[in-house]
Amino acid sequence: MRKVYLDNAATTQVRESVIKKMQDALAECYGNPSSTHSFGRTAKTAIERTRKTIAKYINAHPSEIIFTSGGTEADNMILRCAVRDAQVTTIITTKIEHHAVLHTVEELEKEYGITVSYVDLDAYGNPKLSHLEALLQKDDAKKLVSLMHVNNEIGNIIPLAEIATLCKANNALFHSDTVQSLGHLPFDVQQVSADFLTAAAHKFHGPKGIGFAFVRRNSGLKPMIFGGSQERGFRAGTEAFHNIVGLEEAFVCAYDNLAEEKAYVTDLKSYFIEQLKKALPEVQFNGHSGDLEKSTYTLVNARLPFDAQKSLMLLFQLDIKGIACSKGSACQSGSDLGSHVLTEILSPEEMKKPSIRFSFSKYTTKDDLDYVIGELKAFAEN
Repeated sequence: MRKVYLDNAATTQVRESVIKKMQDALAECYGNPSSTHSFGRTAKTAIERTRKTIAKYINAHPSEIIFTSGGTEADNMILRCAVRDAQVTTIITTKIEHHAVLHTVEELEKEYGITVSYVDLDAYGNPKLSHLEALLQKDDAKKLVSLMHVNNEIGNIIPLAEIATLCKANNALFHSDTVQSLGHLPFDVQQVSADFLTAAAHKFHGPKGIGFAFVRRNSGLKPMIFGGSQERGFRAGTEAFHNIVGLEEAFVCAYDNLAEEKAYVTDLKSYFIEQLKKALPEVQFNGHSGDLEKSTYTLVNARLPFDAQKSLMLLFQLDIKGIACSKGSACQSGSDLGSHVLTEILSPEEMKKPSIRFSFSKYTTKDDLDYVIGELKAFAEN
């Protein structure tokens, strides 16, 4: 059976060069990075090289890069430590953030009694900056704004630099979940005054279980995980050396090939939208995902013109045809609940139609897309 993978927003295929680097690390560099002998020093040197590499690509200082197990840990660490250590008493966010942010904020509200305010959204799912400004100026409470750069379900891109400037002007900290954008879009933290960013290697053809947080110097944050002195004391625990090496290779490849791979994937997205409209003229696109200028080039969230009966069978039918895609974020798989993102921006009538997220990568081909569109058309006609 043919296999087509269009769920790259959930995770990506690991590059061959990343696999090779990790295999070499596992086989040849097994010393504990905290050990003082040559085996440990070799591993430690490679970790610090990775830290410097990441810092160079985003124009940060190496001390501002903290390795984590991925985006969820990084989001949790930043939000929790900001409340505990930076005297944050109000968090401003939206109701369409990743659950790594939303659920953490909800827990902080229970544990610390903080105030949580949600920015109003427009019909496409964009935060209304006028409302954000009003929330920032509402009182003198110490505030943190948490808004994801690229929405993982509908692909909207927020004006990161503008929001960072607005937060700074109002003495608020700014955290952005950049898991869907770091490795896919260029970053310069000297130009964008965000205080905190997060990344996960598996979103840009690296291994799972490794990511990093950018924590701007003098943020006031203290460790969340205690034990050894790893990560300059900020995150205890023996480093996942082979994963860090894989992260470095994936990150370097992502940015060294960014222009070429972005152009290729953008062309795929444009082609998919065009062909899907031809096959299913009544198709609609959620958020800005059908707009090449206002959304990430890596995904499309399509609302398909199928009735309730067909909707129930759609993902199953695609799966048995070897097609991998998603009706929401991978973190919601196994849940019967609809997408919390789409619930916020679609009407009850629009929610009756099945919405599917198709996400692309450098490994996707137009032949893959033709196959998927052919199967969708056949499904519609049966």
